[in-house]
Amino acid sequence: MRESVWQSYELLDASSGERLERWGDVILIRPDPQVIWKTPKQSEFWDKADARYHRSKTGGGKWEVYNKIPDVWDIKYKELVFRVKPMGFKHTGIFPEQAVNWDFVNDVIEKSEKPFKVLNLFSYTGAATLACARAGASVCHVDSSKGMVSWARENAIASRLGDKPIRWIVDDCIKFVAREIRRGNKYDGIIMDPPSYGRGPNGEIWKLEDNLYDFINECSKLLHGKSSFFILNSYTTGLSPSVMGYILNDLIVKKYGGSVLCDEIGLRVSSTDLILPCGATSIWQK
Repeated sequence: MRESVWQSYELLDASSGERLERWGDVILIRPDPQVIWKTPKQSEFWDKADARYHRSKTGGGKWEVYNKIPDVWDIKYKELVFRVKPMGFKHTGIFPEQAVNWDFVNDVIEKSEKPFKVLNLFSYTGAATLACARAGASVCHVDSSKGMVSWARENAIASRLGDKPIRWIVDDCIKFVAREIRRGNKYDGIIMDPPSYGRGPNGEIWKLEDNLYDFINECSKLLHGKSSFFILNSYTTGLSPSVMGYILNDLIVKKYGGSVLCDEIGLRVSSTDLILPCGATSIWQK
């Protein structure tokens, strides 16, 4: 299990299908289907939360706000600054467990003795993009949501990385990769966190179990003999780290050598010192 270490984020407690979290000075309660245990709630902050997300039986849900909170506020991870806010479907704009991967790319890029190019696909609000840029890479940031790309640019400015060599692309990732292959472009590292299901800006449909293998095969054509990493993340139930590792071994190791590390990523629960599993990741390294 790989876990991240934060200062301005903390998973205070977890019980009965919910997380109790500190986001800077704001305490939120959010549902989490992984939390199937019904242990006693140990943190005093359960009764001091500022807002709680309630799922609807018909889909979606809504926030119940107990105390006035900012519409948007900042949290910090090392030198990176992220703007967060309560969103629909319980999200805040950041997946804090991914910090282990931000540290990984930072270390690889800082050790590189040559210019480093990274392609970040399904890149959301740009945390991995900023980690790569901070380490010295030029980054191509691609997401089909104009709003998410705008949010990522705000995070770059907040992190004082607005002048770094980042290409902000609003596009369907599959179509963008196809064009990059035709252009003959290559990257030293690729990161992707594909959704289980999604639509591109022109109605393109993405379904993970149908599209992932073929898409990674196409993405592998954007690597070269001296590329350093390919990171695949997933929050899709049923797509285990081993399954992702199998795909990377079959499609990338056979072409470029190297090895694959696959594991769960998680967050330590302060009240119990146990780790809550939060997702799966598989990393190819040369």
